[in-house]
Amino acid sequence: MKTLTVSVVTPDGPVLEDTYEMVSLKAENGELGILPGHIPLVAPLAISAVRLKRDSGEEKLAINGGFLEVRPEKVTILAQSAEKPQDIDVNRAEAAKKRAEDRLQSKDDHIDRLRAELALRRATNRLDVAQTR
Repeated sequence: MKTLTVSVVTPDGPVLEDTYEMVSLKAENGELGILPGHIPLVAPLAISAVRLKRDSGEEKLAINGGFLEVRPEKVTILAQSAEKPQDIDVNRAEAAKKRAEDRLQSKDDHIDRLRAELALRRATNRLDVAQTR
């Protein structure tokens, strides 16, 4: 079976480099499924899970935005942050989710609602990926 080399890199360094049969993720313009031989593509990424598939099963990563570069046999994800399920601090993510929800429900006009919405999306994404342990 054909495979793709997938590299995930953050400002802190490489997070993952391995081969997979398919990559599924969410770009800002919608969901993408990438197979070997895909046409070249560059796209901005949404806050979402990246699903990496092969015969032995599926792995997930929590991605906090960034960019995707696709070449026929290689996928590179340059992410602001990326975490494997086992590396996610669930208590910290739950606390961040609660803080963001509290800010969004607040009547205070000084709350940065966009920042709170992004924090909520990041925390929810981390919690969803952490459940796949």
